[in-house]
Amino acid sequence: MTPGELFILSAPSGAGKTTLIQNLVNGRFSDLGGLAFSVSHTTRQPRQGEIDDRDYHFVDHATFLGMIEADAFLEWAKVHDNYYGTSRQEVFPRLERGIDVLLDIDVQGAEQVVSKVPEAHGIFVLPPGYEALERRLRGRGLDDDGTIARRLAVSVGEVNRYDRYRYVIINDDARRASEALAAIILEKRYRRERMQLRIQEILRDFQDRSQIPPT
Repeated sequence: MTPGELFILSAPSGAGKTTLIQNLVNGRFSDLGGLAFSVSHTTRQPRQGEIDDRDYHFVDHATFLGMIEADAFLEWAKVHDNYYGTSRQEVFPRLERGIDVLLDIDVQGAEQVVSKVPEAHGIFVLPPGYEALERRLRGRGLDDDGTIARRLAVSVGEVNRYDRYRYVIINDDARRASEALAAIILEKRYRRERMQLRIQEILRDFQDRSQIPPT
């Protein structure tokens, strides 16, 4: 079986990557099939509307630290007094079954993943500008002014690391950005190397049938 592809999606907070992922997994591009979203572990408290094991695996600090000790994470980081991480079990068993996996992680986590899985495909989502990002952060209604200011300050360093990614999507239109993300995934699926097993089956079929006398 041909292994699946690993895709890394990173963006400043508020740039809209969650919407792009929802469009792929549950929205207008959900018929792509064969794509799994890796659910991260975190020690932070669930926000309103978030569901355990769908949005995050919510765990306590002791559990998270135990997983670090057991080398259970592909990547992990401490951000704003909370831990976030991608478990190996969310990724490698799926890849081995030929399923593509999409990670939603920050630039720090992406660097850890690429150091271990250099063939992973990095995709960076840029907002159309600073003011647009600030407007989106305030429009979400999730954070107070201090948190928004901190997220905007962090975003300056994040956007300047776009050049560490193979692809860049400017999210000035959610539909167009979703199409771009879907196109990147499809392009990787239809590379000749990825299609080789299926190609060989078709060639064998032609070879076998070409030797059958016509009726």
